[in-house]
Amino acid sequence: MPDLPTPAPEESLETRIRRKLVRQNFMHLIGADLTRIEPGRVEAELTLAEQHQQHRGFAHGGLVATMADLVAGFAAVTLVPEGTGVVTAEIKVSYLHPGVGTTMRAVGWVLKAGRRLHFCEAEVWCDDKLVAKATATMAVVE
Repeated sequence: MPDLPTPAPEESLETRIRRKLVRQNFMHLIGADLTRIEPGRVEAELTLAEQHQQHRGFAHGGLVATMADLVAGFAAVTLVPEGTGVVTAEIKVSYLHPGVGTTMRAVGWVLKAGRRLHFCEAEVWCDDKLVAKATATMAVVE
């Protein structure tokens, strides 16, 4: 009797998400990297540099919003099947403090996952200070 081929091992969630990161050119341009990946929760970090700053050395508001969008979106991606993606349908960012520091960290999580929409939240921190909170709706796309 011939040997049957061994099925390929199931790809881990982190491996699947890291494979998707290759196509995230904007994320690489700003210098962000995912530091924690769990089902429904993602964290990212970047070292703040001069190109990230506006006047007075504050992190640019667009960077803060991008980090919130990034982690909310990837948190949603962790809950959809392979071959399915998500796009941002709506995001609201509330800025609480100027982003001053050396490291920006963002945490995103899914509050409610649906068939077509995932409702997410995110927080963005500079060093140990919370600088923004966001709510986002991610649309599932096939």
